[in-house]
Amino acid sequence: MTEDRPDLVDFKVQATDGSIGKVDEATTSVDASEIVVDTGPWIFGRRVILPAGTIDRIDWDAEEIHVDLSKEQIKDSPELPESVDQDYRTTLGGYYGGFYGPGPRPGGF
Repeated sequence: MTEDRPDLVDFKVQATDGSIGKVDEATTSVDASEIVVDTGPWIFGRRVILPAGTIDRIDWDAEEIHVDLSKEQIKDSPELPESVDQDYRTTLGGYYGGFYGPGPRPGGF
């Protein structure tokens, strides 16, 4: 990452109802901004993708990312495959899109 945009890897991730793990990977490319979260023992070491649009805020001092989803919503997300392809991205978009409805998100998303 750049100096003005610190790396988010290892930041803790907080759902609306508690901790879900830590950031394992982060991308900021325009067409696929997302974080991959290692849930550790919470859901048997499963890794999940959270699109950037699910991030509510980042607490840089505490190194925490707060998302606007519950633990249950994240637990029920599509499982991260070995190789991410367009079919998976379509499934992922359909899953998370269901929580936000049609129209732009705050901030233009």
